[in-house]
Amino acid sequence: MNEIKVCRKTTESEMTVILDFSHIKPDYREYIDTTLPFLNHMIEHIAWRGGFNITAKVKLDKFLLTHVICEDLGIALGRAASEYIKRNRASGAMGYGDAVGIIDEAQAHCAVSFESRAYFDINYHGINVPAQVEGMDSQDLETFLEGFAQGAGCTMQLDLTRGKNGHHIWEAIYRSVGTALNRVLSCDDTRKNMTSGVAGQIDWVVE
Repeated sequence: MNEIKVCRKTTESEMTVILDFSHIKPDYREYIDTTLPFLNHMIEHIAWRGGFNITAKVKLDKFLLTHVICEDLGIALGRAASEYIKRNRASGAMGYGDAVGIIDEAQAHCAVSFESRAYFDINYHGINVPAQVEGMDSQDLETFLEGFAQGAGCTMQLDLTRGKNGHHIWEAIYRSVGTALNRVLSCDDTRKNMTSGVAGQIDWVVE
């Protein structure tokens, strides 16, 4: 499966995400249009380090709410990643991985495991993260990643280990996410039909 498309609609928003696992397109940036330039830039890092194209399109019902964009789009992107792993389990989709992202003085570590357990944690380890960076609240940049974990039903743990410049801090964080996802979404013949955890596929019985 080389392409996954997810559309998430609520009364507030309509989020369309396409993951395209062909080679990175020369104009891949043109497919990322969240209405928020710095969020576009962060998703660009995920695509570039992840090794796949991301289409991200946003429609809002009435109000331009940054928090809604970040949360709802993150959920949609997470759902698309989860669906890719589900469809490619027989091909050995890994479903887990970790990575370090760096740029200049900033460094971050990301660990991800897809086990139908939605959990997100980010630890700044006492490093001063500016409340706003490039016109966006840092809280909303965090919310996007938390939304991803919710939509994917995955565990995501992030640690900021170094950083002084706000722009670099978030670049390091999102680079670590993209590089971790490169591992998570890769396929290995030795992992065919295997899940991330020993509990295996979760089955529900509801009566």
